[in-house]
Amino acid sequence: MFLTYGDLAKLFPNKYGIQDYELYFHTVASNSDVSQPKGIFIPFEEGSGKLSKAIENGAIAALWDEKESIPSYTPNHFPIFITNDLLKGLMDMMELYIENISNTNQIQKEVTNFLFLDEVRLKETESTYDIVIMAEKIRTVKERLQIGKEGAK
Repeated sequence: MFLTYGDLAKLFPNKYGIQDYELYFHTVASNSDVSQPKGIFIPFEEGSGKLSKAIENGAIAALWDEKESIPSYTPNHFPIFITNDLLKGLMDMMELYIENISNTNQIQKEVTNFLFLDEVRLKETESTYDIVIMAEKIRTVKERLQIGKEGAK
């Protein structure tokens, strides 16, 4: 099960770019330097990098802070979801994903991967610790789905 454009459109009604409700996101990344095929780039921490690099590495959408200007080089069709709090937006996205996975009884062959390079740094502040907990929940659900898939063979 992948996160979809429709999922994010519900969470973030203020958006730009193409509106393709059939668009699936394979990755969610907070650093522009990592490979993020069919990914959502979320620059929620200092040093996340530039949107152009995220696009170069496979990002096909971004979650963007309403206080920041969207870079002029951003393609017109590139989906940008706007939020007033990137960290809360990421947490909402992860909660929705956990809920979606938990509500399905089907074995999932493919899942959205949440890519965070430095979970230790995430744990340094209480406000970001919840993300690590949610990321761990996602990993646990994905592992259970993988075990179910292997058992079904």
